Amino acid sequence: MLNENFLLVGALLLFVAVLAGKAAYRLGAPALLLFLGVGMVFGYNDFISFDSAVFAEFIGMIALCIILFSGGMDTKFSEIRPVIAPGVVMATLGVTLTALIVGSFIYLLAPFVDIKISYTLALLLAATMSSTDSASVFSILRTKKQGLRQNLRPLLELESGSNDPMAYILVVMLVGILTGTGEVNWFEAIGTFFVQMVVGAALGYGFGRATVWVMNRINIRSNPSLYSVLLLACAFFTFSFTTMAYGNGYLAVYIAGLVVGNFRIVYRNMLGTFFDSFTWLLQIVLFLALGLFVDIDELLNPDVFLMAIAVGFFMILVARPISTFICMAPFRSFSFKARTYASWVGLRGAVPIIFAIYPITHDVANADYIFNVVFLVTIISLVVQGTTVSSMANWLGLSYAEPQQTFKLTVPDHIRSEFSEIEVNASMLKGGDTLKDIRLPGHTLVVMVYRNEKYFVPKGLTQLLPGDKLLVVSDNNDELLQKVKDMGIDNIIKM
Repeated sequence: MLNENFLLVGALLLFVAVLAGKAAYRLGAPALLLFLGVGMVFGYNDFISFDSAVFAEFIGMIALCIILFSGGMDTKFSEIRPVIAPGVVMATLGVTLTALIVGSFIYLLAPFVDIKISYTLALLLAATMSSTDSASVFSILRTKKQGLRQNLRPLLELESGSNDPMAYILVVMLVGILTGTGEVNWFEAIGTFFVQMVVGAALGYGFGRATVWVMNRINIRSNPSLYSVLLLACAFFTFSFTTMAYGNGYLAVYIAGLVVGNFRIVYRNMLGTFFDSFTWLLQIVLFLALGLFVDIDELLNPDVFLMAIAVGFFMILVARPISTFICMAPFRSFSFKARTYASWVGLRGAVPIIFAIYPITHDVANADYIFNVVFLVTIISLVVQGTTVSSMANWLGLSYAEPQQTFKLTVPDHIRSEFSEIEVNASMLKGGDTLKDIRLPGHTLVVMVYRNEKYFVPKGLTQLLPGDKLLVVSDNNDELLQKVKDMGIDNIIKM
């Protein structure tokens, strides 16, 4: 009966979590916050007992691998190319500055809340919270279906997808100091960081290209569903091998996913659907497990509660803005409003909680205190920042409504031509309002028009109107994109 009971409880948790996700969408709250809440409710007073730190860490590792890989697959090179430099600076220097600023604040604050804490332990507590959470950022930005100006969305996604290695290295280094001799070899630490980043990036790119080759060369078209299993195996192999080679596995899987997502592979649409569903499943399982793992009574202890409240709001209002403005200072393409928004969307989520489990599994003194503070700070971040992602963008004038796809197409993988959806505007019709007057690049064809809830095939003399949606096929999509941008058209959707 034990196995049956386990499955029953698991099914109940997943069902309640899905309902919570639906409620979150209606309320405008992050779904991940409610997943945590469901886990906390079911774990209260050991209604469902889950206290294995090792297993929780393992779940976190598996989930983060897939979340980062899937996030990389959904990110286009063309989108992140303009923001690589600021993204890398924020993912490295930004994390370090946040850890130093918050760690110093914790050390100075500790006596006022009657807590004895060393500066190294204060830095460890800060380091666990120093990276933004990819699961939270990817989930919220894509659920909102809200466009962000000045390349903010790819910047934030690049930062959150690539800043975990820096935070991880800081956590591991500080745990080693606290459990070892207490001496710091900074040259060794810096060397370890560069090895982790270089090896992780190199192997991530290499395994990404190898994954593309394997996916396109291994013929299992008799059972296409196996391609999803194959891609999953490649993602886990990338993480494991990179970790064994002393590189950062999390960076490797993100870059591998980025490579896979930007090269042509078989059954792309099917693979995308599978990974979207699987990512959501792992996010739910991860946040439920973390919610079950925490003890609510310990969160409400005055020493934990007061410290978490102070640190949470200090990080949101002081530490994150300072580190963000310093990191973005050399990059003049971002306005003050864009920098302000980037500083606000520094969400904390599953990653800090997972990092906070690491001191527990390595028997660091006061590890439980670190975990509880980090957990409560994460909740504060999701409540304060997660619920205001959309409204803050609107208030700063940085948002726009993302165009919704009108033509629902599934393009076979062997077709080399690319389809795009273009919305006609007044500037496009300056040279004439018929289809033949629109000077599109060679090897480009308008195959269908959508107007007034009707679809029709156009001819050369078909009159176009502002607001018409055009289904365009081209053998050179980059040339097409440049051409329509020159026409003053922003509403274009690549399929």
